[in-house]
Amino acid sequence: MAKQDDHDGHDATWRDFKDAVNMSPSELDKWLKTDESKDAGQHKDGGESVGHDSGRKIVGILKTKRDDLSDGDYAHMRKVTGYVHRHMAQRPKGDVEDSTWRHSLMNWGHDPLKK
Repeated sequence: MAKQDDHDGHDATWRDFKDAVNMSPSELDKWLKTDESKDAGQHKDGGESVGHDSGRKIVGILKTKRDDLSDGDYAHMRKVTGYVHRHMAQRPKGDVEDSTWRHSLMNWGHDPLKK
């Protein structure tokens, strides 16, 4: 059983994550199958990018009942929220629709063009 203060931290993490991730599990899953998604981000040793791996984890988190989320899931949720906030602050000028910047954010579950 989680301690009360852990639960309160999880509540804030949950809210922040839900604010940062604006793509549904199906939208994100479909996006992750595109070449643009696979090409975006930093790749480890020519393999899957960090963001693409994160996107797969996010889909899993979004499909999991909140009561069934692990401490590891909450740690990843905090990582996602931090990434989205940092990356949004680096928005390039001009049209970002087909930019690597947007594609990287979408790998992390956030489409900056989504209303």
